Amino acid sequence: MSEDVEKIEMLLRSVSSAVRKQGRTILGDFGMTPVQFDALVLADEFRDLTIGELSARLGLAYSTTTDLVDRIEVRGFVERVRDEQDKRVVRVRVLAKGLALIDRVLDERRNYLWRVLSRVSEADQKLILSALMILQEQLHTL
Repeated sequence: MSEDVEKIEMLLRSVSSAVRKQGRTILGDFGMTPVQFDALVLADEFRDLTIGELSARLGLAYSTTTDLVDRIEVRGFVERVRDEQDKRVVRVRVLAKGLALIDRVLDERRNYLWRVLSRVSEADQKLILSALMILQEQLHTL
């Protein structure tokens, strides 16, 4: 493995951590943990996941995910909905309050990035965008 790969991985982790940390400042206002927010985002992104599917995507035990969903359901961010074809299956659906929180957190992250990138030349911004697009494309071909 090349030294460049190690540097790229470390830089991606560092950038991701900084951006996520900025968005997390809002979560405290809602009594929500970062893992609960991740669950909320996944439930929105993949629409009506079962708790088992959500558990697998989060890399958490089923029981932990059930507890996590209980906590965000009580606060009105999600609801459990029985599957119409199989009543034994329960799906997690994001409610308007959850969607509003996702929007607020992601807006905060984007504003933070905008503030950081506004200090970078337009040419370098395009270079960063191009490099990230190439990386994302390659990640999805494996």
